[in-house]
Amino acid sequence: MGDYFFPLKKISSKFRTIKTKKDLQNFIKERAAHVTQTTLYGYLKTRIGTRYIAMLEDEKFVESINIAKWNIYVSAISDLTFYVFSYLINQKNLKDNDAQEIFINIINEESTNGLSEEISKKAKDEFKKKLNNLNWELYHSEDPFIDSGLALYNWSPIADELKILDKDIVLNSIKLKWNIVKNDFKELTKNLSFD
Repeated sequence: MGDYFFPLKKISSKFRTIKTKKDLQNFIKERAAHVTQTTLYGYLKTRIGTRYIAMLEDEKFVESINIAKWNIYVSAISDLTFYVFSYLINQKNLKDNDAQEIFINIINEESTNGLSEEISKKAKDEFKKKLNNLNWELYHSEDPFIDSGLALYNWSPIADELKILDKDIVLNSIKLKWNIVKNDFKELTKNLSFD
């Protein structure tokens, strides 16, 4: 599981600015991974408490964490991809919309890291469906991260009767993480213009 944790300092110091499509792709991939990891594992640690380490020795539980992780992560990639392109189109006058290309590239890369074909295909289908109905001018200013929040809530391997009690807290915790990402992205692109 250590492979899926990125130290915040390492991530935040990695990006000084975003200048290329590859920079943008790396930003989306790494920030989506960080939000997924910190919110999912944070929620599990909070709910399980002192038995957290013991639970990580249970193969079935680890398998359910892995399924949850990938489902939340692909949703986070989708939300962040739509957010950054919406923001760049609306605020920076971006003309070339490479959102689908970048999303597909990240998903294909993650297939070599253990992302299943089933989750990959589902993520691509859902992305394309959402792509067809997206208002690029407004998406970034509405509720751009609702799907990843709901994915965290729905996929977390916590008993349903406990999840019901946690819904507002879980959705708020991921929203706060995304607010940090949004602020970082605005700062990293403050001198960027496509005029």
